[in-house]
Amino acid sequence: MAHMCVIRQSGIPLDARGTREIEALVAAGHDVDVICLRVPGQPLRERDGRLTIYRVPLERKRGGVLRYLFEYAAFFAAAAVLVTALHLRHRYAVVQVNSLPDSLVFAAAVPRLLGAGIVLDLYECMPEFFAMKFKLPPRHAFVRLLMLLEQASIRFADAVITSTDLMRERFVERGAPREKIAISVNGSDERRFDPRRYPGAPRRPDRFVLICHGSIEEHYGLDTVLQAIALLKDEMPGLRLVVFGDGTQRTPLQALAHELSVADRVSFSQGWAPIEALLRAIADADAGVLAIKRNDFRDLTHCSRMFDLIVMRRPIIMSRTRAVEASFGEGCFQMFESGDAHDLARAIRELAADPALAERLVARAALENEPYRWSRQEPRYVAVVEGAARGGRVAAMLPVAAEGSEDA
Repeated sequence: MAHMCVIRQSGIPLDARGTREIEALVAAGHDVDVICLRVPGQPLRERDGRLTIYRVPLERKRGGVLRYLFEYAAFFAAAAVLVTALHLRHRYAVVQVNSLPDSLVFAAAVPRLLGAGIVLDLYECMPEFFAMKFKLPPRHAFVRLLMLLEQASIRFADAVITSTDLMRERFVERGAPREKIAISVNGSDERRFDPRRYPGAPRRPDRFVLICHGSIEEHYGLDTVLQAIALLKDEMPGLRLVVFGDGTQRTPLQALAHELSVADRVSFSQGWAPIEALLRAIADADAGVLAIKRNDFRDLTHCSRMFDLIVMRRPIIMSRTRAVEASFGEGCFQMFESGDAHDLARAIRELAADPALAERLVARAALENEPYRWSRQEPRYVAVVEGAARGGRVAAMLPVAAEGSEDA
C-alpha cells in the first residue's frame, strides 16, 4: 500500500467531502498524512492508525478579497514547507490537493519534481465562486485571473476530480482536457446518514416542520424561506422552521424573523450542532428546504445538504438550478422558482396538504440518487488516486459506463 498526503485549507472534521475521501484512502489500506488548518482546541499533530494530521495554526477570519489572499498565501507557504519536509521523509506516492484555492496545488511542486503523482480535487469553480461572493461581473479582471490560475492548476495536476458534469464542461470550455477530469459526486456517507437509526417522530396534521442545515450564508436563500413563512403564518399556524448551522447571515436572519413577526416560528441551533443532534432533527422534520439563490456558480454545483436529506428520506422543497435539473428528473423534489417567496409558499402549502406527494417525492429521489451514493462513488474516487500513483490517466482509470449517463 502507498503513503499519500492530502492538503486542504479547512479543518477536520468540518468538511464532509474531504473527510469522506480521507477515510476512503485509509480504508483502502493506504497511510495518509493530512495537512490542514487547525480549529481552536485541536492539537497541532494527531495520529490515529494509518492517519496522521498536521494542522497549521492560522486563524480564519471573514473579510474582503485582501483577507482571502492573505490567508491563501500564508497557508500556501506553510503547506509547501511542510509537504516538502514530509515527502523527503516518506516519499509520497500521491499528493492530493483540495480547492479552494485551486492554486494551492502548486504547494506540492517539490513532491511532483521528485516523482509523486498529483491529484487536484476541484470541489468548486473558483472564478464563479468569487464572482458570486463579491458580486463581480464575469469579465472582471480578477475573475479572469482566477480562470487562468484554474487552468494552470489543472495542467499541473496528473488527475483532476470534480463533482458535476456541468463543472467539468465549464473547465473544458476554458481549455482543460476532458479526459483528465473525473467526476466524483458529492453524495452523503450512509454510514453516518442512516435513516434506520433515526426513525423520526410521527407526522402530526396540526404541525409541519421544515429544516435547513449547513452554512448560513446569503446564497442559501434563508431570507426567502422566512418571507414564505410570513406569507403562510395565518394560513398554517403549525408551520415551523428549524435552522442547524452557523454563518455570516445568522444575526441578520434572526433580525428579519422578528421584523416579519415569525420569530416564534423559527429556531436556530447554538452554532454548529453535534452530528447526532442534526440527524435526529432531520429525522423529526416533515421536509427539508433548500432555497438556493440561482446564479452562475450555483447553476454548476450541487448543494451537498440535498444528498443528506435524500439519504435520510425526507422530502425536499428545492429551488430550481441547472445542476439539480441536470442530475434529477421531475418528481424528485417539490420545486419552486429561486428567490420567489410566493412560489415557495405555494410549494410548502401543497406538500403539507398531501402526505402521499411527500412519499412519492422521497421514493423517486432515492431511486434517482442510487448512482450518486457514496458507496458507488467511493471506489471511483480511490481508483483515480491510485491511478495517479501509477502515472495513469483518468480516462484509463474508470470504465466508460461510469462516465456515461449514470452521472448525467
